[in-house]
Amino acid sequence: MSPAPTVRTRGTLVIDIDACKGCDLCVDSCPPGVLVMTEHETNARGYRYPRLLAGCTGCQACSQICPDFVFQVYKYETPLELPGGPS
Repeated sequence: MSPAPTVRTRGTLVIDIDACKGCDLCVDSCPPGVLVMTEHETNARGYRYPRLLAGCTGCQACSQICPDFVFQVYKYETPLELPGGPS
């Protein structure tokens, strides 16, 4: 049996889910493509919101484009290997 696939991540996000209006701008602007919008879950105001997958680079594109300032971006000094790579 082969080991579980991993993804190198250089950053992470804290997302203020309840402040999000579900505009999708962050998803479209994410260079590594690790932000996806929820499909069935909504926040307290009824909007879909982004979720972070493994592989964030900490580039801050999401926080720079977000009109509602819902992202706090953190970049790791040393990249981490996280489970969740392609199968």
